[in-house]
Amino acid sequence: MNRTFTIVALPALLLAPLAATTAAAVARPNIILFLCDDLGWSDIGCYGGEIPTPNIDALAKSGLRFTQFYNNAVCGPSRAALLTGLYPQQIGHSGRHWNEPTDFSKSVSLGEVLKAAGYRTLLIGKWQERDLPARRGFDRFFGTQCAGKISYFNEVQLNPFYLDTERWTVPADGFYLTDALTEYAVKFVEEALSKPKRGGPPAPFFLYLAHIAPHWPLHAREADIAPHRERYRHAGWDEWREKRFAKQREMGLVPASWRLSPRPGVVPAWQRDDLSDWQAERMAVYAAQVASLDASLGRVMDVVRRAGAIDNTLVMFLSDNGAAPDGGLKPTGGGFGFDEKSPWRLDGKRMRLGSGPDNMPGPPDTFAAYGLAWATVSNTPFRSTKLTAYEGGIRTPLIVSWPAVIRQRGGITGEVGHVMDLMPTFLDVAGASYPADFHGREPLPPEGRSLLPVLRGQPWPGHDTLCWRVPLNRAIRSGNWKLVESPESKAWELYDLAADGTETENLAARYPDIVKDLAARWQRWADRCGAKP
Repeated sequence: MNRTFTIVALPALLLAPLAATTAAAVARPNIILFLCDDLGWSDIGCYGGEIPTPNIDALAKSGLRFTQFYNNAVCGPSRAALLTGLYPQQIGHSGRHWNEPTDFSKSVSLGEVLKAAGYRTLLIGKWQERDLPARRGFDRFFGTQCAGKISYFNEVQLNPFYLDTERWTVPADGFYLTDALTEYAVKFVEEALSKPKRGGPPAPFFLYLAHIAPHWPLHAREADIAPHRERYRHAGWDEWREKRFAKQREMGLVPASWRLSPRPGVVPAWQRDDLSDWQAERMAVYAAQVASLDASLGRVMDVVRRAGAIDNTLVMFLSDNGAAPDGGLKPTGGGFGFDEKSPWRLDGKRMRLGSGPDNMPGPPDTFAAYGLAWATVSNTPFRSTKLTAYEGGIRTPLIVSWPAVIRQRGGITGEVGHVMDLMPTFLDVAGASYPADFHGREPLPPEGRSLLPVLRGQPWPGHDTLCWRVPLNRAIRSGNWKLVESPESKAWELYDLAADGTETENLAARYPDIVKDLAARWQRWADRCGAKP
């Protein structure tokens, strides 16, 4: 079968059609997608965080922040939805695991459709599919088919690295994962901005920079950790949660009427913790990892700026799930088979699993995470963490910058979106529609909706409902009502997210008819998409 694309109407700034003149092709925007791994909603400055993130904050000042944007609570399902515009359950993901492959017989990837639309397609970082990216429409690739055993300093024995389709050897010295990904992102963007495609001017490019930071383990250079250390020794998780919440209210990110979600009962008050120096060090290393993401974004944007391409470059920054609660005094490997009987070895050295006062995180031979207390800070003001369908697990910061189109610089929008909206958005701005047929495949119609009207400041129909089946529970949102399953009792809980976005008052007993209606609607979605309770 022949592959077909339908031209859609675009503003004069985009000039449209797909197969039209070279001048029109140049007018289509470059697209840059920065995706972080396990970043909490409040970790960056423009969402209330104290970690210095000047480059990310500058992106927010030039664009738009979303306050109600969603992912799928764990990396694999979120990235599958992002790549395909579909619910992950429709394409082979249960939603409960991170490493299930996507069924591309039922879908197409962003790389495939944007490449067919004339874009240079560039992928950097974490790739969780079985096929290499070249099989899924990406012209260039640098990164890893990432498993769970991660090191930021030495990936030789852990995950295979590739440059395009060839294995890439990690240098013996000087390697740091976030920096290496950034260097190749810069290289690929410089090439895309300077080299013509098929005899004409440079084609627009799509860069998908899929970072692994700040996912555990807590690995950072001493020079990068040092600036953050005293900040957390002088104030602990209780004080930083309150400060972040106050800043979010001041910024207009959350209503003044909302309450801060309670600290989990298993987390002690900061003043009662006997290991405060170790706890502070864990957060300092995490902060260094977040700061490295900010530096990465800054380096890539500098290349675009020097090329004079900032105005017509669409940039998005978001996270694949909420902050992760892993980590403690006991050895931990995040569920990937690490234990004292079968220690993970790196270049012949035994990893010091877990963490504690005699095993501070940060160096290459450590493997640690920052724990539930700090993850709760990262997700301020929301309840719970990664793996759950509470807001702390599924709500992501989303920053969108596109100076040629977004006029409300530094604005905030409360429109309710989802990572599966990125596929139709990118196709909309590229001047192409989703294909009904692609190389003999008949992909499922997209579930996502283009966000272009939101970026233009126009009315947007949004989603009637959004549904989740994530590792620990399930949920449905319709309007401001959210029904979410308790991971412990499996009973339904009901929340009014307009009045109580932090999910502190369960209204299920008060409104049984709403519970019944939403539960039935979740089941109809599950039957249609293949989600299991």
